[in-house]
Parts: sequence; C-alpha cells; structure tokens
Amino acid sequence: RIATDAIRAAQSPHHFLSVTKGGHSAIVSTSGNEDCHVILRGGKSPNFDAAHVDAAAQEIASAALSPRLMIDLSHANSNKLFARQVDVARDVAAQLADGEKRIVGTMIESHLVEGRQNMVPGKPLVYGQSVTDACLGWEDSRLALELLAQGVRARRHAKPSEI
Repeated sequence: RIATDAIRAAQSPHHFLSVTKGGHSAIVSTSGNEDCHVILRGGKSPNFDAAHVDAAAQEIASAALSPRLMIDLSHANSNKLFARQVDVARDVAAQLADGEKRIVGTMIESHLVEGRQNMVPGKPLVYGQSVTDACLGWEDSRLALELLAQGVRARRHAKPSEI
C-alpha cells in the first residue's frame, strides 16, 4: 500500500522550495514521473517468486496503476548471502521465459572481485572488491546476466498464445 501511494505521488506534478547551484532560493516545478516501479527486495522472507510477483502486481493494478516490478536479487531475496543472487536470477529468468511482462528490471550487487572488504588503516584495499555490501564477482555476475538475458529472449520469442 505504501508503495502504491508513493507511485501515485511520484507521478504527480510538484512545486517545492529549493536552492539553485548558485546558492539562490527558488521554486522548482516537476511534471511528475510516469515511469515508476516497485522494487521487491524481500523482507522477513524472499519475495521474488512468481506468487509474490503476482500478488504485488495485482495490488498495484488494483490501485489503477501500471504494475511494473523490479526484483532485487540481493538483500532478503538472497537471504543476505551474496552468492545466492545467481539462484534468484535463475528463478526470475524462468518467470521471464514463461512470459512474465510485469518484471521490468533487476538489481544485482556486483563488482569485479566477489565478497566485500573492510577498510583498515594502513592496509591496502583489494582492487575491484566492494567496501560496502558483499557482491558477486565478475564471472558470477556474467552468469546472472546471461540467465536473465536468456529469459528475456525466450519471452520475446514466445507466441502471444503461449503467454
């Protein structure tokens, strides 16, 4: 419900007081953003599977909004185990291949070197390894992206009667 209210607000025009790059106060106008989506990142449990995608999309549609979803492969959807993002990608790819059109994107915690590192004074950092969230390394990132690309290709080539 909070997400649908946020979409409705983001799609509406706004006027607000701000500061320009030159440091002057100004009233800023926006026309609203029609390209809004909800991110499923899990909560107490993962929410990337087809049942959760359908429930979220139906909730958004019931608010007379376009049901566009992005799936976060990390965080609670991977049970905070970065390497499980590939498994989540595999599931999402299967949904895409089955014709799921309400999934419009994914988020992946990805870097060159897998895992994460702490910043320790006097200790050099590993080039290409995250200092924030643990990430997939290059090869697993490529695998996840290829799985998703295969799902999208299958969705594009499906006959309308198969979806």
